[in-house]
Amino acid sequence: MNPVPRRRSLSLRWKIAALAAATACLVVAAVGVLVHVWSAQDIRSRAEARATNGVYSAMDVYRRTGTLADGAELDPPDLPAALRELSDTDRHSAYDDGGDGTIGPSVWAAQRTGGPGSPVLALQVNMGPEFHTLYRLDLTMGAASLIALAAATPLAVYGAGLLARRLRRVSQTAARISAGDLDARTGPTKGGDEVAEIAATVDRMADSLARRLQSERRFTADVAHELRTPVGGLLAAVDLLPPGETEDLLRARVRDLRGLVEDLLEISRLDAGAERAVRARVPLGEVVREAVTRTGYAAEVAVEDALAPVETDPRRLERIVGNLVVNAHRHGGAPVRVEVREGTVVVRDHGPGYPADLLRDGPRRFHTGAADRGSGHGLGLTIALAQARLLDAELELANAPEGGAVAMLRLPSSPDAVSGN
Repeated sequence: MNPVPRRRSLSLRWKIAALAAATACLVVAAVGVLVHVWSAQDIRSRAEARATNGVYSAMDVYRRTGTLADGAELDPPDLPAALRELSDTDRHSAYDDGGDGTIGPSVWAAQRTGGPGSPVLALQVNMGPEFHTLYRLDLTMGAASLIALAAATPLAVYGAGLLARRLRRVSQTAARISAGDLDARTGPTKGGDEVAEIAATVDRMADSLARRLQSERRFTADVAHELRTPVGGLLAAVDLLPPGETEDLLRARVRDLRGLVEDLLEISRLDAGAERAVRARVPLGEVVREAVTRTGYAAEVAVEDALAPVETDPRRLERIVGNLVVNAHRHGGAPVRVEVREGTVVVRDHGPGYPADLLRDGPRRFHTGAADRGSGHGLGLTIALAQARLLDAELELANAPEGGAVAMLRLPSSPDAVSGN
């Protein structure tokens, strides 16, 4: 029942931090573009106004004195073609991007001095210095944005980490509840946000689940205790029947009923935590052989030579091995083989194998899987798993590649085995 490996992915903390950084970059880029476009338009508008006003003043001086002032020229060679052939005496302006090797981006303003064929008075306003200042502004904004992003990213990581830690607490609590620890609670969570609501909901769910499970356990124990006396009476009554087929049939059914009652009592004690392991150093191979013999079923037992004794509860170990062997015969197929290795017991049958839902979800009470796996109450594996937990052992259920069910019980290492003594 190994968990399915999950694909490694980025944690919520880094996803939130990356989203915050990406959002900051988009905001910075949008603001930078808007500032650049607005500044460029403002520079061009002011240059066009200066050029137009300059032509107005220069034309006034030229008409009064016949001289050129304020840098004005008559029919300059660099004048854009759109201003060379003016059809009226109004002032006109044109933009020159400086692509032909002139001094740089500039705005020209021009006005014909007289009628058609008269010279054109023009004035050029260079925008190179202003655009250079804009370029420096862009660099400054870019550097400031990088510095702000470098300072904001750790803050985003820290803030996302606080949220991730709170969610991780809730996730760990839910995982512990799923693993069977119904006493696990997240407890009070700071803040009144959605994470606190989730934590409170998980705790309420655990409280409700614990109450329902406790009620179920109490009901199971009460039923088992109440049935124990009448079942004992039935056994005594069967002994008074005359020998025959009816007596044999009744005795077998009453014996099955008594076994079910004893199993229910054992489960109720295990669920209530009333059972305690009584550990002793015992030979593992001998305990397993004795457990197989007590089942009354034929099974091949293979024990490695020179096995060191193990420290465990022999009665509970016999119970686990016996349940696994009985389950293999009832729901599996012959031959059944039991292998004992260093601290490990493997029970293997050659039947249809464990159902997929049992391997996925684990043993469930009164659930025997497919109908062709035989009869039973579905308590054998449940008891074996609970007893293994009590011994701090690990019980793994799997299907062999070539067919058949495999149950592997790994006992914990004793201190002497760990130290090498």
